[in-house]
Amino acid sequence: MSAAILKSHEKDLGGGFVVRRLLPSAVKQAVGPFIFFDHFGPIDVAPDANHDVRPHPHIGLATVTYLFEGAIDHRDSIGSCQRIEPGAINWMTAGRGIVHSERTPPDLAGQPHRTHGLQLWAALPKAHEEDEPSFTHTPQADIPVVALDGAVVKVLIGTAFGQTSPVRTYMQTVYLDVALEAGKELRLDGLPAEAAIYPISGEVLVDGVALLPHTMALLEAGAVQAGAAPVVTAGSGPVQFVVIGGEPLDGHRFLFWNFVSSSKERLSQAADDWSAQRMGQVPGETEFIPLPKAPLRPAT
Repeated sequence: MSAAILKSHEKDLGGGFVVRRLLPSAVKQAVGPFIFFDHFGPIDVAPDANHDVRPHPHIGLATVTYLFEGAIDHRDSIGSCQRIEPGAINWMTAGRGIVHSERTPPDLAGQPHRTHGLQLWAALPKAHEEDEPSFTHTPQADIPVVALDGAVVKVLIGTAFGQTSPVRTYMQTVYLDVALEAGKELRLDGLPAEAAIYPISGEVLVDGVALLPHTMALLEAGAVQAGAAPVVTAGSGPVQFVVIGGEPLDGHRFLFWNFVSSSKERLSQAADDWSAQRMGQVPGETEFIPLPKAPLRPAT
């Protein structure tokens, strides 16, 4: 396997809600447009747990939410209200600025349930960083599914194995959810210039090398482009993994809190706007997450 391995680090988002973060990393800031990668769960949520995420802002990115278990109620400052359920892709373009909340649906609140999913951010190309905000829900029924020998591939975003997802993106982007039967293998032909593999469950081997849980295999661009397509194999039992990637970003991005931009000055403006509550309101919400008290030192 010709790949760098990214290790996750845990982040407590509050209320005991812990995520494993893979991107951004010191090794590589982004994989294609994906500049942020969080894996949460599977978590058995206690009846008295509070995993709600109060209204908070974003700029310069698109949030990409995908669930394996559970449900989330999404609301935002442009009036979107959507129940997010397993198998659907929810793409929220922040652009010049949007505010949203993510809460437990009323039917699950106060009830024991499970939650498991991935939260990714796709940095927007420079030409689209200040686009109007928008939200698009693509239900599971509209996601293409490819059945191969011992493999099922859900083409969440982009084109793979002859199928194209209806999810609109701003640059070449690939996001696949793959299930493999025990002992079966899948050759990942046609990957973009940047790509990575992340195991969700089971013993995943990439080119015969085991990929440990909560680590990401960052594939070597030269090898992929030269036709050395990686082969993923399921070990002694069935496995599930995701593939992410796309064309490289058009330059470096700076990050501060929930903001992404090609300009440090733009991050400062967004921080001032949020502190002054100039970024919009989520209908029906009265709470919000305040700007972190730490001084603005954008990550480089």
